Parts: sequence; structure tokens; C-alpha cells
Amino acid sequence: MTKTALQSIDSIVAVDQKKSSDPAQAQYEEGKEFLKTNELAQAALAFHNALLAFEENDNQNGIANASNQLGNVCLQRQEYEKAMMHYQRAWGICEKQDDPMSLNVLSAQLVLAHQGLKQFPEAVKLCLDMLDTYHSGNNPQGVVETLEKLVNVYIEAGDKAKAADTYRTIASIHAQYKHKNIAEGFIKKAQALEEPA
Repeated sequence: MTKTALQSIDSIVAVDQKKSSDPAQAQYEEGKEFLKTNELAQAALAFHNALLAFEENDNQNGIANASNQLGNVCLQRQEYEKAMMHYQRAWGICEKQDDPMSLNVLSAQLVLAHQGLKQFPEAVKLCLDMLDTYHSGNNPQGVVETLEKLVNVYIEAGDKAKAADTYRTIASIHAQYKHKNIAEGFIKKAQALEEPA
């Protein structure tokens, strides 16, 4: 599985910014710091404590963000089923709040979890759903980033032909925007996938 930087949904869903006066938020912020320094056990403990406190206060945004971060910790620990459980909890809250941006962030993280579990059809479906969202929002950057994720899924699934076709789609998007050199680079990647091993 490829390493991907994980975007935190708290950059999209607002969390009450009470810092040290709110113990739940303080635990959450501490967890983020531990996660940044790859101290996963401490991060998991801090996010778990924050989650409990957010639940006690029925802070839905806090619950979604802590669940998301626990998913990120599990993903880095390659505990994919646990990661999916946390992401799906955050998903339910974001869906109730009709928050498509956070849902897209969660979708990208769920793609990685499905890849880790070798559930490639589910990962492809999520990528296609994300493509629909980015395409309908006229977001070519989001489309290209999602297509790159899709290439990784296809390669990991052993489907080099679909990966090569996806690289060509990326190349055509770049060509539309007169990014000739970038487009040529993706064409070369497609050709390399089609060469006999």
C-alpha cells in the first residue's frame, strides 16, 4: 500500500476551540501532536479520552473528529478493520450534518483501509463516488487526485490495464489545461504498465 498523507476532517468540520479550558479539546489537541510525531500509542490514548469526553458532552463534531483521528491511528498501525469502524462512525455524523467535504476526506481514508484489507472492489467504488462528487463540483484537481488513488488501487489489485487507462485519463485532463509535460509523464507511466514484465 502506498503512503498517503491523511487530511484531518477537523480542518473542515469545526471543533469548538476552547483549548485548555475544555479537557476534551485539550486531549484531542494532544493526540494530534502525538500523531504528528508518530507516537501512535499515546495518540490513540489521547483521542480515546477525548472521544469519551466528547460523548459525555454530546459534542457531535468532536465525536466525528476524534473518531476520524482514531481511524488515522489505526490506519498507520495497519489495523484496517478498526480504522474502518472509526471512519464509519465519523461518516454517520458527517452524513447527518450534510457535510460533503468531510465525507470526501473520509472516503479517501476508507479507500486506504479497503486497500489494506484487499477489498479492491469497495475501494474502486469509493473512488468512483468521489469522482462523481468532484466532477459535479467542477473540481479538476480533486478529479486528478482521486484518479491517482484509483491507479494505486488498480495496481495493487493487479489490474494494470485499468491502471494504464486511468493514467491516460489523467494525461488527457492535464492536456486540456495545456500541461503538456505533465500529460506526457502520465502517458509514459501508462506505457510502462503495459510493457511485458
